[in-house]
Amino acid sequence: MGGHVNQFRRYEAGATQPSLEALKKIAVAMSITIDSLVFDEDERGPDEQLRLQFEAISQLPTEEKEIVKELLDGVIIKYQSRRWDTKRQIS
Repeated sequence: MGGHVNQFRRYEAGATQPSLEALKKIAVAMSITIDSLVFDEDERGPDEQLRLQFEAISQLPTEEKEIVKELLDGVIIKYQSRRWDTKRQIS
């Protein structure tokens, strides 16, 4: 990895932030994802109930997965447009 111990101490102390390249090297050396270095365990990804539903969806045939994806895209777009419209009205 080539990182100096003092540099890691500065990262841990919050005195400095690692570059993207440094994060990549650390993740590769530790055989983990950069996400696991940056985010808390439950900070990303679906909650437990959605995780179970996504697992069930992953078992569906490809055509059915595409339908679910299109439905999710529609709901997300509707939600985002409502949020954008609300923010615009407040401004």
